[in-house]
Amino acid sequence: MMAAKTLYLGPRLKKLRRELGLTQANMASDLDISPSYIALMERNQRPVTAEMLLNLATTYRIDVADLADKDADETVARLQSALRDPLFSDIAIEPLDIEDIATSYPGMAEALLRLHTAYGEEQLVLAARREQGSVQVDSATPDPVAEARAFLAARRNCFPSLDDSASEAARNLPTFDAMKDHLAAVYGLELRLADDGLLRGSMRWHDYHRQRVLISERLDPAGRRFQAALQTAIMSQSAEVDKLVAEGRFAGENSARLARRALMSYWAAALLMPYRAFHKAAQELRYDVEALAARFSVSFEQAAHRLTTLQRPGQEGVPFFFLRVDRAGNVSKRLDGAGFPLARHGGACPLWNIHEVFALPGKVDAQLIELPDGQRYVSIARTVRAGGGGFGERSVTRSVALTCDAQHLDQLVYARSLQGTDPTPIGVACRLCHRPRCIARSAPPIGRELIPSRFRDNGVPFDFSQD
Repeated sequence: MMAAKTLYLGPRLKKLRRELGLTQANMASDLDISPSYIALMERNQRPVTAEMLLNLATTYRIDVADLADKDADETVARLQSALRDPLFSDIAIEPLDIEDIATSYPGMAEALLRLHTAYGEEQLVLAARREQGSVQVDSATPDPVAEARAFLAARRNCFPSLDDSASEAARNLPTFDAMKDHLAAVYGLELRLADDGLLRGSMRWHDYHRQRVLISERLDPAGRRFQAALQTAIMSQSAEVDKLVAEGRFAGENSARLARRALMSYWAAALLMPYRAFHKAAQELRYDVEALAARFSVSFEQAAHRLTTLQRPGQEGVPFFFLRVDRAGNVSKRLDGAGFPLARHGGACPLWNIHEVFALPGKVDAQLIELPDGQRYVSIARTVRAGGGGFGERSVTRSVALTCDAQHLDQLVYARSLQGTDPTPIGVACRLCHRPRCIARSAPPIGRELIPSRFRDNGVPFDFSQD
């Protein structure tokens, strides 16, 4: 007969005792044991026996399952992910040791995870500063956009606490009308659609004095739902968002404001696309962005954006990188859940399909691309439109690309159109790309000597020595 597993519940036992408002002496008296034995169990120097579990359950009228650490599995997964960092490559840590740390020393585990996240965030900020090259930057003046992006990237654009609260709220707020009723009942806010005369070009306006929230009637249904969800986030999630922002390493208040706005939008998207349901649907539909958008009644961009957040430890999806650019190549949104090189350098290569889809408005294009180092990626691109809604109203068309490592190709619906195709060679930026004879090149690569064209014209803008 197999022996029963030894059970150590020190931190959880201590947490239970404190929640009950008891001292060790009080609990010892209730359980008819000595205070020293309580202290030994809380320090994991004595196991909790089956008899003791039964005693705890009957004495305090709790379910034995309540003593289980519901967050332990997630903490183990987070620790395993953090310890895969090359920083720890020379340290051999057994899986059982990781589990022991997570369950027996949860405070130490959380401290390690916070330190590692702060380290990753600082590395991203430093990398962004180095990449500015010869541009003179006043180090005393922080770059709010770079800092906010570093904050999100260091956490792989995944915030489980926001996902959990949004999933809970989604049970009662599945529609625009449900959110409207909720805002009225809980916060005394009237939510209604309004014309541009009242909004003066805004998409949403919280008229504080009249206790009403106006949303532009020119938005499509997906846009209206998102704005209602965002207002719900602002009203209900300020404390949790402030707590997350406080963990960031921001040099300026503008950086914190951008991070706070991103987290509010994150919660709103999580309300419309709850994590577990969206993760399951993504796998069932093989990451078909259009099909996901239709199932959850959101826009293509909202669904693509949400796919970058599926990095919850233990419940990961395909890691994606998201980029949005305008016709001039300006980057207006960048989200990295995949460690893609273009996340740092932008999307300047004209051979990438994020630029080509402007000629195919509204059509999804899939492309297999290869960087100069031989790494291959899958890029799913499509145009998206913002503004408009009426005759003569200004609008802007941008392009978004959702990109992942080619090793995940067999999980994607787009594999059908890419199987057997040759990858398109692209670079991260012309000044950093050393591919020879590129007809699309706009600048020579750094450190290469141009070949004189007196006797031969090779038909490329910049011909350089390959020695």
